[in-house]
Amino acid sequence: MPRQLGDLEDAVMTRVWQWNRPVTVREVLEDLQQERSIAYTTVMTVMDNLHQKGWVRREVDGRAYRYTAVSTRAAYSAALMNEAWSHSDNPAAALVAFFGMMSAEQREALKDAMRIVLPNLNGASELPSGEAADEATHEGVDEPADEPAGEAAEDPADDAGPETGR
Repeated sequence: MPRQLGDLEDAVMTRVWQWNRPVTVREVLEDLQQERSIAYTTVMTVMDNLHQKGWVRREVDGRAYRYTAVSTRAAYSAALMNEAWSHSDNPAAALVAFFGMMSAEQREALKDAMRIVLPNLNGASELPSGEAADEATHEGVDEPADEPAGEAAEDPADDAGPETGR
């Protein structure tokens, strides 16, 4: 199971994820040095640790390694959320509490994600409109204060892209 990255590990991985290409210790070091004083050997050790933990893979390039992320930041975040949720003695209550902490922007992101996921679950592609998807998204959860209850749902097919399989 994934463990949360330490502060320096996260700073290194942030660069690897953002740059989305093979990177050297020297490149990461030079970028980190714009924010903090840090030694080459420290960055090298962190990147080696990330390799040992399976977060990056590396390939020899001359006398150095080039490191590439094994997964995305989104996958890392999802794994952390799943890990935390799996330790709850009441997963439904944990989700309700989590949803209650969300900002309006995060709730919109959740709705977008549900529009993509729901049609692909258990033959739910037969849903006649976004109404059922909207009900499933909010089932057992009070409507957010900035969104009136009973508002007409958008049809998820309106903004579905090719990645949704439609």
